[in-house]
Amino acid sequence: MDKEFEKRIRDKRYLTKVMEPAEAAKFINPNMTLGVSGFTIAGYPKVIAGELAKRADNGEKLDLTVYSGASLGDEFDGELARKGALKKRIPYQTNKDLRNAINDGKVGYHDVPLGLMPVWVKRNFLNHVDVAIIEATAIDENGNIIPTTSVGTSNIYAECADKIIIEVNTYVPASLEGVHDVYSPENPPYTKPIPITKVDDRIGTPYIKCDFDKVVAVVHSTIPDNGRKVVPSDAEFDAMAKNLVNFLKNEVEHKRLCNPLPPIQAGVGSVSNAVLECLKDSDFEDLTVYSEVLQNSIFDLIEAGKVKCASGTSLTISWDKIDEFFKNFEKYKDKIVLRPQEISNHPEVIRRLGIIAINTVIEADIYGNTNSSYINGCRLMNGVGGSGDYCENAGLSIFITKSTAKNGEISCIVPLVSHVDHTIHEIHALITEQGVADLRGLDPIERAKTIIENCAHPKFKQELYDYLDKAINTCEYKEMPVDIEDAYKFPNI
Repeated sequence: MDKEFEKRIRDKRYLTKVMEPAEAAKFINPNMTLGVSGFTIAGYPKVIAGELAKRADNGEKLDLTVYSGASLGDEFDGELARKGALKKRIPYQTNKDLRNAINDGKVGYHDVPLGLMPVWVKRNFLNHVDVAIIEATAIDENGNIIPTTSVGTSNIYAECADKIIIEVNTYVPASLEGVHDVYSPENPPYTKPIPITKVDDRIGTPYIKCDFDKVVAVVHSTIPDNGRKVVPSDAEFDAMAKNLVNFLKNEVEHKRLCNPLPPIQAGVGSVSNAVLECLKDSDFEDLTVYSEVLQNSIFDLIEAGKVKCASGTSLTISWDKIDEFFKNFEKYKDKIVLRPQEISNHPEVIRRLGIIAINTVIEADIYGNTNSSYINGCRLMNGVGGSGDYCENAGLSIFITKSTAKNGEISCIVPLVSHVDHTIHEIHALITEQGVADLRGLDPIERAKTIIENCAHPKFKQELYDYLDKAINTCEYKEMPVDIEDAYKFPNI
C-alpha cells in the first residue's frame, strides 16, 4: 500500500475497506442513482469513473443517473457520455461530449439552480441516492471525510446515500485540511437562520460527517483536477472590464455602494475570469469574495493584495496552473473558505451580505431578459448554474456579455431572447464592451433604448432601433411593445 495513501487514512478501521477501483466499482449496479462530489471540474472522483467506463466499453448497459454539485471533469462526464453509460445527468454540465449526448436525446438532463440541488436531495424531491462517491484529501481520526478542492453537495450525498465509496486523492496536498466549513440547515419546520454576517465567518465543521457502516470501499487516486485552461484576455474583455470598474466607481461616488465594496460574486469561465482580473489594476482595496467558484483570477487578486478573504464552494484552477497553485497553497490557505453550495448559494446569505453579482450570458434582449443556457432556444450549452441564486438576491445584479458572437456576425443583443433564464426583474445593469446600461427604475421602452444605445454593437444598432419603432407603432399594448414575428426574424445566436 502506498505510504502516503495509508498515512491519509487516520481512522485505521477504514484500512479494512481499502480495495482496487475495479472491486469498488462492483458496488455500483445498472440503473443506480449516484451522488458524486465535484463542482465546476473540481474535487470530482476520477478512478471509479474509469472503471465504470471500462464496464460500459465491454458491453454492460449501466444506465446510470448521476447527481453532482455542478460540472465534472472529462474523466467522469466526458468518458461516461462517450461510453453510453449515462441515463440522466443533474444539475449542470460543461463537457462537450455529454452536451452532445444530451442534445441528441441519448442522455436525459434536468437543469436545477445549483443552490436548490442539495435542498431537493434532502427533501426527497429526486430519486434516492444509492451510492455516493466522494473524493477526499484524507479520512480523519474519527472517520470523517476531509474534502479536496470542492464541497458542493458532497455532504448531502454522504448523508443520504445507502453506500459510500471514498477516493482518497494524494495528488492534492494534505494542507487542504482546514479550509472547509461544512454546514447544512435543518429542513422545515426546524430551519434556523444561517449565522453568517461576514465572508470569513465559519459556522460548521472542517470535515464531512461519515457513517463508517455505510462505507463500502476506499480507493487510492493520484489524478489532478482537469480544469480548463483560461482563454487569454482580449481587447473586448478589457473594455468590458474597464466598463465594470467605472460603473462600480460611479456607484461608490453616488453612495449606492460602500467602499470597501460589498462582497463580489462572479460566474465561472473565461469572461468572468478576465473581467475580475481588471480589479487588480483598479483603486479598489480590501476586496472580499462570496461566490461559488474561486478561479485563477481570485488568487491573482490575493497575490496582488487586493482580496483579503474569499469564500466559495470550489477551487477551480486551470490545468496549466494547478501544480503551481498547490506548490504555493500556504500563501492562500488562511484567506479562503470552502462551503457547501447550499450555503455559498443561499438566498439568505447573499441578501444579507449585499453581494455584487457578476454573471455572464449567451444573449440579452432589449427589455433586459437574459439567456444563459440555450442556443436558438433549443440547443443546450451548459445550464443555468448558480446565476439565478445570486441575481435574484444580490445587492447589485450585473450581467456581462460581448455585444457580438461568431466574429461579429451575430448580435448578442436581440429583440427577444430565444430562451429566458433571468427575467427583467433580476437585472440591474447590463455590460458589454460597448458600454453600460443601468436599468434600475426604467420602464420597458426606456430599458430598450438604454440597452440599444449603450450595449449593442454599432453594426446592429439601427436594426434594433427599427424593430423597436415598429413594435411601438404596431403593438396593441404600449407598455411593453413586442412584435413576435419580427423579433424572431432577427438573427439570434
